[in-house]
Amino acid sequence: MRLIALIEGLSYLFLLFIAMPLKYFAGFPQVVTVAGGLHGLFFVLYLIALINVTIADGWKFGRVLFTFVIAFVPFGNFILDSRLRKE
Repeated sequence: MRLIALIEGLSYLFLLFIAMPLKYFAGFPQVVTVAGGLHGLFFVLYLIALINVTIADGWKFGRVLFTFVIAFVPFGNFILDSRLRKE
C-alpha cells in the first residue's frame, strides 16, 4: 500500500505542478494527456490496493475513508505514508 500510495502521490504532484503549468504557460497540452492518463492508472491501482488491505487487514471504515480522501489532497499521500510507516 505504501509504495502505490507514494507513486500515486508523486504522479498527482507532477500533474499539478509540472504538467498543468506546461500546458497553460508553455503550450504543451500533450504533457497533461500523458501525465493525466498515468495518474489515472496509478489512482485505480491505489484504490485496488486500498480494497485489498481493507479485506486482508480488516481496516475499519474511518481508516478506509481517511485513506481514500487523503489521496485528493496534494502531499496527502506522504502524510499517509508516515502513518503507515509507524505501524
